[in-house]
Amino acid sequence: MAIGDIIVGLDIGTSKVSLVVGEVNNFNQIEIICNASHPCHGIKKSKIIDEDEVALAVSKVIEEAQVETELKINSSYVTIPGKYVTIVQNSITKEAKDKYAGISVKDVSSSIMQVKDVELPEGKTIIDIVPDCFILEDGKVVNDPVGNLSSNFTLNAQVLLADKDYVKQLINIFRKAGLDIDGLVPVTLAERNVMLDNNELNDNVMLLDIGAGNTEIGVFDGNGFIYTDTIPLGGDSITSDIALVLNISEEEAEKLKKQYGLAMKSFIDNDNEIILNTCREDVKSKAIKSSELIEIIEARIEEIFSLVNKNITMQGIKQRINNVILTGQGITNINKSDVAGKVILNIPVKISTGRLVSTVRQEYRTAYSLVRYIAARPYTKTVSSNIDSNTQESFLKTVIERIKEFFYS
Repeated sequence: MAIGDIIVGLDIGTSKVSLVVGEVNNFNQIEIICNASHPCHGIKKSKIIDEDEVALAVSKVIEEAQVETELKINSSYVTIPGKYVTIVQNSITKEAKDKYAGISVKDVSSSIMQVKDVELPEGKTIIDIVPDCFILEDGKVVNDPVGNLSSNFTLNAQVLLADKDYVKQLINIFRKAGLDIDGLVPVTLAERNVMLDNNELNDNVMLLDIGAGNTEIGVFDGNGFIYTDTIPLGGDSITSDIALVLNISEEEAEKLKKQYGLAMKSFIDNDNEIILNTCREDVKSKAIKSSELIEIIEARIEEIFSLVNKNITMQGIKQRINNVILTGQGITNINKSDVAGKVILNIPVKISTGRLVSTVRQEYRTAYSLVRYIAARPYTKTVSSNIDSNTQESFLKTVIERIKEFFYS
């Protein structure tokens, strides 16, 4: 990355659109210069149901950021749910242009551009290339081969594909908001370096982001990104269950969830009485036991983890996962959710303790993670969003050109 690069990261969730603007400072670190969020109800179960609603929310956060930063923002990087992403593992062996001078950055960037040549299924488009590892001629595995004296090297990488129809919807939304898309990044891939600690980064882990409306699954085999998907349930599902079963308002249900949030009834210390204030029955108020509330929460959490378990089992990847890391506003405020997850998944589960997690407010963590992910891209010459001028080029037509711009030539 280059000093002065300004990166705009935008996360479109089921309850809100969040934005973070970061600038690369003189120490090659990301300095956050702005963050903003706006409620959004145009997405349901990871599907875009109202493009105008999403476009309006995007416009609002951009306007707020422009006022705060005094910058004209014309483009941003955007998260994409795992549901719409396909990961293709590919490798290529590349001869070093000058084996006596060592492997050069040009050799590496050339291999990255060549590894993208995979057969594209109908309805898919390439959105990114993620270098995994490099294997030198002598079999040594390195993360960065530049400078090594080797006549050739093999690059293992993931080619990320996305559903064209979903990408077209995003393009349309951003056009309505007067923006271009710099790139699309799966949610859990963006979050990996923020949500995992140093030991977990080298382990085989599943990152579970349980948000308001969706649960994002990301499975990593060391540095390799091997699987991603979306379960259309989250914290709002728990709130809706409480409101429906107890016949109270969504607002009171959300308040009770936060106040008495516990994932397993067996951990109740005191089964105290709760007075319901918005009960729709022919009484001014109604009393229930806290265990009745916890039972509702427990049932939905059990369902979420069960669906995740079924998903990774059907994919044949469960046995490769050593640890599960939980994050997301839909689950982290519910006590013993990690214990519930361990019981159902039969894999060690813990709440994220990544060193940067506590430094960023919950509602901005995914957008912040996106900015950091883009800033840390290897072999890049520029990652800056379009701040000074606006282009009308089609994202689908220029995505490969955009990828090329990332790398030295």
